[in-house]
Amino acid sequence: MRTVLMVLFDQVQSLDVTGPLEVFTGANTWQASRGGTPAYDIRTASLGGRAVRTSSGLRLTPDGDLRDQLSPDLLIVPGGKGSRRPDPELTAWLRAHGGQAGRLVSVCTGAFLLAEAGLLAGRRVTTHWAYCGALAARYPEVTVEPDPIFVRDGNVATSAGVTAGIDLALALAEDDLGRAAALDIARHLVVFLRRPGNQAQFSAQLAGQLASREPLRDVQRWIAEHPAADLSVETLARAASLSPRQFARAFAAEVGLSPGRYVDQVRLEAARRRLEDTADGVEQTARSCGYGTPEAMRRAFVRALGVSPGEYRRRFHPAAISG
Repeated sequence: MRTVLMVLFDQVQSLDVTGPLEVFTGANTWQASRGGTPAYDIRTASLGGRAVRTSSGLRLTPDGDLRDQLSPDLLIVPGGKGSRRPDPELTAWLRAHGGQAGRLVSVCTGAFLLAEAGLLAGRRVTTHWAYCGALAARYPEVTVEPDPIFVRDGNVATSAGVTAGIDLALALAEDDLGRAAALDIARHLVVFLRRPGNQAQFSAQLAGQLASREPLRDVQRWIAEHPAADLSVETLARAASLSPRQFARAFAAEVGLSPGRYVDQVRLEAARRRLEDTADGVEQTARSCGYGTPEAMRRAFVRALGVSPGEYRRRFHPAAISG
């Protein structure tokens, strides 16, 4: 049985705590349904064993005192307001004990606590998109990757904001128990299974912003629904009843991205989803997502993701994983 220790402190983000714990509890339920023994011994602890109040006001009573805990197989440090102004005593405990854990995990801004304790030096990490810049500036010895929903570097894993902790916990459970278990847990939690770690924290629509003017919002919806269409500035400008120059300026001002960059992101996201969720070949995916040729799509994937479409499918398509 693997021990899982969740660190609690005042002003912790409640979902950073409960999300991963529900995954590991679900793993125990899955094991029990098959007549097996629990996969995880799950514990929560705070300094002094004191009850803590989360950032939403929820009061949590831990199982025990951090000082009494043995080194766990999996140590999870959640985020929240309390992680961004690290408690020196908590930091000292992490510095003394964090390196002894079999796997070390942070959720959201919990990465600040691990970095303050010196446990992320030389590592690739991520955190909530709103705090990536602050993490990189405060801890220059850490390589912060702002885009992925989680990053794994050796036995250290860090996730992006809040619900991304569930994605990371599912990936860890899959490592331990296999894909069938992770799939069942995800179904019970009604979440997507194995959202790839290098998937962006934002969809293309969220990476930009919703235009305030209705014609431009209509254009955004059209782009998302028709990635294979002619999405040139001239065509989109006609749809918005603007000149190409007026359209390009207005779109960039309201969305925060140029029309061409926005279209590139939508097409890439559409292609990734097809490669993850369908059996369509690379050539068919390229055509249906507006790339025209497989080579054009390959260049887009290598430029944005560092892998070819074929390698992306091998890593993240369920059939490829289970097979």
